[in-house]
Amino acid sequence: MVIFKYPFWLLYRIWFYILVALPIIVLFPVLIISISREQWYPFFFRLARFWAKFILIGMGFRYQIIKEEKPVSGQSYMFIANHTSMTDIMLMLVAVKNPFVFVGKKELAKIPLFGFFYKRTCILVDRSNAESRKAVFLRAQRRLKQGLSICIFPEGGVPEEHITLDDFKDGAFRLAINHQIPVVPLTFYDNKRLFSYTFFSGGPGRMRAKIHSFLMTAGLTVEKTKELKEQARQIILKELLEGPKKKLP
Repeated sequence: MVIFKYPFWLLYRIWFYILVALPIIVLFPVLIISISREQWYPFFFRLARFWAKFILIGMGFRYQIIKEEKPVSGQSYMFIANHTSMTDIMLMLVAVKNPFVFVGKKELAKIPLFGFFYKRTCILVDRSNAESRKAVFLRAQRRLKQGLSICIFPEGGVPEEHITLDDFKDGAFRLAINHQIPVVPLTFYDNKRLFSYTFFSGGPGRMRAKIHSFLMTAGLTVEKTKELKEQARQIILKELLEGPKKKLP
């Protein structure tokens, strides 16, 4: 019976890219206007949240957001999560209402249509270039001063399938301490199972995210970066290991 799954998986992946492109094509003029000025970014963010919901629902994912603590409107945060799937971007947009800017790898800017808006609205980083990594801090600082939040997947990429959670990079936590903003860990339970980077895999199902209690940075200095980083990692790792065994809401 496995052989019959391959045509489904192929069509399922093609359908994903159709869903990614369709709202961008339909809303293209509005999207262009929304990115023409930085102060209009919150409006673009609302459109991005609609785009994300459209994709998740269209893929047959019944998303569920569990909140230990709720971000306050108008405040800036550092949102972080485990990274296993292309749908992580969409689930983050659905889970968080506070307008935030993604910090992501520059390679995604090469994706047709999506990449056009990605490179104009996100903070791109070339992880192999030290100067690029430094420039991220300057751009992120400007966005935080505008009252926005930042989202970083701190593993620095998608780990191999057998790795539950990779080591975290320092950047997100150093930036949060420098600006004295809370770190908000999120756990994505099901994205790897439902839509991993393994091409012939996945399918519709329940896609859950949990917003954990915030890690406060008030009074912390950069010397506490590694301690804060490990604290956040342990929260997500524990949830990934124990969450499936617990009966979640």
